[in-house]
Order: sequence, then structure tokens, then C-alpha cells
Amino acid sequence: MSYQRILLKLSGEALGAADSGHGIDPGAVNALALQVRRVVERGIQVAIVCGGGNILRGAQFSQLGAERASADYMGMLGTIINSLALSDALEKQELATRVLSSLEVRSVAEPYVRRRALRHLDKGRVVILAGGLGTPLFTTDTAAAQRAVELGCDVLLKATKVDGVYTADPELDPDARRIDSLSYMQVLRDQLRVMDGTAITMCMEHQLPVVVFDLFKEGNLELVVQGKTDLGTTIQS
Repeated sequence: MSYQRILLKLSGEALGAADSGHGIDPGAVNALALQVRRVVERGIQVAIVCGGGNILRGAQFSQLGAERASADYMGMLGTIINSLALSDALEKQELATRVLSSLEVRSVAEPYVRRRALRHLDKGRVVILAGGLGTPLFTTDTAAAQRAVELGCDVLLKATKVDGVYTADPELDPDARRIDSLSYMQVLRDQLRVMDGTAITMCMEHQLPVVVFDLFKEGNLELVVQGKTDLGTTIQS
């Protein structure tokens, strides 16, 4: 296997309805849990960061008039809901999980402590990291990069609905082609909408590779973890 410890970054929409990306679709969550189980069965340590866009996006809600900090906290609570849903689905796949939250909600999740997260990973538990960074104005992409670096992950896997980064929107431009590899500086210079600039900069500073791939094709997660390089776009130096 190419990787021994991974951080999987999921958008909230990955857990939502197929047509809208909203809410929580049990079928989507269960399909995702099955993919994760196959990776864990290979002895890979898995940490997961969920977004909350299927429930509420803080930045968008603030544009409608809500105070930005309050809107961001609402978004963080959405990530906790998603994390609990994913934890339940994984437990039904007979995987041990722990939800660790940057926001204190002790009735449903452990507080995030780095050493505690590492201990869970070493014991083979799937660690689901909720609540973003616990502070407003930072995206879950940045939280994913931060946690991946903190936990010594080998790679950050950015799960999307398309199989990598394209020269243009493939849904609008039939001539758009997939880019197999990019440097961090190319992503920043060309303002590619892969992850926010803070997240990419953090990955660059710590030489953490990022792989953008299509999660919704059955078996892709397992193949990417095995090191298949033709399934998405790799971002590194």
C-alpha cells in the first residue's frame, strides 16, 4: 500500500441527496461507509473530516444577512451532525469509530485532543473529526489540512464528484481535460478552486500531498489508497 495513514476530506454534499446534495441520504452514507471499511480492512488508518454544506454553509448564510461568526458556528454544528451520521453507518459496518469535535459537545463527541486522536488511530479506530477548527472564518478544507499535518497523515484525499482537476468545467466545456498532476504553486497562482488558499499553503509548507478524486465511483477510494495515480489529480511539489 502506498499510504498507511490517510485523511479523507468529504464535502457535506457527499452525504446528501444525489439530486441536490442537501440533507442526509442514508443510502449515500452507507455506500461511503462500505468504501471506508474496505480501506480499513487493508490495515490503513483512517481519519475523516466532514464538511457541512448539505446542512448549512456559513459563508453563504452570512451573505443573506447573518453575522459571519454566528453563521460559521452553525456550519460547524452541521459538520457534527454529519459526523454522527457517518459514525453510525461505519459502526453498522462493524468498524470502531470515534467522533472528536473541536466544539465541545461532550454528550455526543469527545473533545479533539491530538494525542487522543493518535491513540484511536493506532488502535485501528476510524477517527471522524468534527467542528472544523472550532473557530469561525476557517473552512473545513483548512481544518482537513491542519489535522492531516497534526496527525502525521501520509496524504490528504479530497473526495469530489469529478475525477480530478480540469482545465475548465467539464459539465460546461466538452473540451475540458483532466490534469494529472499540479504543484501547490500552480494551484495558488491560477486560483484553482481545489481547496482554499490557506489549506493549500499549509499542505505546501509541510509537503503533504493532496489527491483529488471521484468518490462516487465504486471502489475508487480503495484504488487511490493503493497508489493508483490515474484516477484523479495529485497536488505536490
